[in-house]
Amino acid sequence: MNLAAVGYIDSSGLGELVRTYTTLQKQGVQLKMVNLNHRLASLFKVTGLQKVFDIYEDEGRAIQAFGPVASVAGA
Repeated sequence: MNLAAVGYIDSSGLGELVRTYTTLQKQGVQLKMVNLNHRLASLFKVTGLQKVFDIYEDEGRAIQAFGPVASVAGA
């Protein structure tokens, strides 16, 4: 999930992200977050969500984190 264009997330938005993450986990799907600005990174740290979500600086690193199959599929 590329958050480059997201400047702010309120408590409702955080709750929705957690619900989405939980739903995806139950289905065996991985969710990676990329391009968090300083404000969002601080919010995730304060709330402890940086320990829940896989957060990467850019899409390339996030794709690599899926493993070799994802890298080949994305090529």
